[in-house]
This record gives sequence, structure tokens and C-alpha cells, in this order.
Amino acid sequence: MRKLKNNELDRLTVSDFKDAKKTPIIIILDNIRSLNNIGSVFRTSDAFLIKKVYLCGITAKPPHKDIHKTALGSTDTVAWEYIENTLELVEKLKVQGITVCSIEQAEKATMLHAFIPEKENTYALVFGNEVKGVSQAVVNASDVVIEIPQFGTKHSLNISVSCGVVVWDLFSKMKKFL
Repeated sequence: MRKLKNNELDRLTVSDFKDAKKTPIIIILDNIRSLNNIGSVFRTSDAFLIKKVYLCGITAKPPHKDIHKTALGSTDTVAWEYIENTLELVEKLKVQGITVCSIEQAEKATMLHAFIPEKENTYALVFGNEVKGVSQAVVNASDVVIEIPQFGTKHSLNISVSCGVVVWDLFSKMKKFL
């Protein structure tokens, strides 16, 4: 088995990416402090044609060398916007008919493997601060809370890892109707 070279991967150009049909997923970063995590989320968003990324609260904005280090140019392809108040954004998206899903450990959370996205629906996935998680007010305002099952001794995953796991899972489930 031969490893493929980059020029053999048949990737989209920046222009083709911007014109491509997007996956009906929006990512909301709620007070993310690590610039590397932010860059990694952009890279994941590029990989799965995510509709948009919202940066909220203390979450840093491109251009920034430490975001660029992990984003590798995906801040130029993925649509993004800074909105200071996460809760106000969540309320605005809900009025637009977007289903808001906080990715968090909470009472009565739906386990990721049991969550089934509906056709014709857009989902906003909220990922929270590395220490405090998604704010309680945003959890309260969410339509659903999705939890990633974990079986080891640690209580959480890195936010960029969580984003990759959840986006891949939803993308895989949505693929049948994309």
C-alpha cells in the first residue's frame, strides 16, 4: 500500500470550497482560551464542510499566528464570525429554526451514539471552555445536550478532540441525506 502525495488527494480549491454545499452544522466556541484548540476546530470544520464557526466571549479571532499554526489556512476557507455573547447568539439561532446542541455532561443528556440528526435540519454545536465547559445559561437554552460517552478515569476530552468526534459522528449520520 502506497501513501498518497498531497497532489493526489483531489482536494477543493479555496474558491471551490466557498462554492461547495455545506454540511448543515454550525460550530459555536463558547469562551475557548487555547489558540491551538481554535485552530484545530477550524481545520476540522474545513475537513467536513461546516457551514460556519462562531467565536464567542474570550475566544480569540483570526488572524493570529497561534491559531494559524493549527488551522493551516482553514480560517480563509471556513466562514466565521465573532459574537461576544454566546447566549444571545444561541437565542438568535433558535429563532431561525436551528437546533442548538450543547456538547456537555449533564443530567438527561443524550449520548452521542443515540443522537439521530433529522433531515432538513441545521444543528449548532456549542463547545465550551476548557475548564468550565459550556456555560449553564447556554446549556439551559439549548434544545438538546449531547454527551460523548467516556469510560476511563478522566472527566473530559480536549475541546478540539470533542469537536472532531462529534462532527465526524453527525457528518456520518447525515451523509445519507446530504
